[in-house]
Amino acid sequence: MEKTIEMSTRNRTGIDMSPVDSQTMIDTAEKTPPSSSGDESALAALDSTYIREAEPVGSVPVPGTLKGLAEATLNKLGGRNPEVFIDKLGERLAFERTGTRLYDYLITKCEATNAESKISIDTLKRFRREEAQHFKLVAKTLESLGADPTAQTPGADVSAVASSGVLKVLSDPRTSVPQSLEAILTAELVDNAGWELLSKLAGEMGLSDLETDFRSALAEEAQHVMQIRQWYEQGALAEVGAAS
Repeated sequence: MEKTIEMSTRNRTGIDMSPVDSQTMIDTAEKTPPSSSGDESALAALDSTYIREAEPVGSVPVPGTLKGLAEATLNKLGGRNPEVFIDKLGERLAFERTGTRLYDYLITKCEATNAESKISIDTLKRFRREEAQHFKLVAKTLESLGADPTAQTPGADVSAVASSGVLKVLSDPRTSVPQSLEAILTAELVDNAGWELLSKLAGEMGLSDLETDFRSALAEEAQHVMQIRQWYEQGALAEVGAAS
């Protein structure tokens, strides 16, 4: 059965649920002096110190093959930084791997809640296949450059942390299909920006064939965004109509 947004007395999170106690809390807070003087500037100064002294989030490993080392050296001599390109490839690789899992969860949730009448399961499966194909494209690209696709680059590390919330929403059995669509839309918007950047980087590196391949992947990702957004908006509008 598909989950819908509803009102319930079980939700007692707002202060209006206990006006007497909440007013007592407010009065007490207004009468109680701060535990220390000053403002947030001391905390900001401490944060600034940590930021300046902290090490970067990992590093890009040196190429593990002679071919990779030679290509990296040639790019260095040409005034380019191949480690930036490799880092972004590693980031996209990690994101596409997560993307396939996101669609696995969404497909299962749609099938379990009988949402097929509103959302095409076949289309979701196609999106899932395309995410997997994009993963293979990036892995093959890294290998062709002499880089190790199994290495965790800084961008991949940060991307995994950033997308962990989306993965939690999709994998939570309590979340509805509309809530899951909103979460996966967030991921797809980021994915689009990532592929657009990769395409530009490939062009800057003089890798015209890769730029073409990445543009094709970007076009498919743009279709994902358009369709997911459409389903997301239709679902929300339908719920409003049902409530009225």
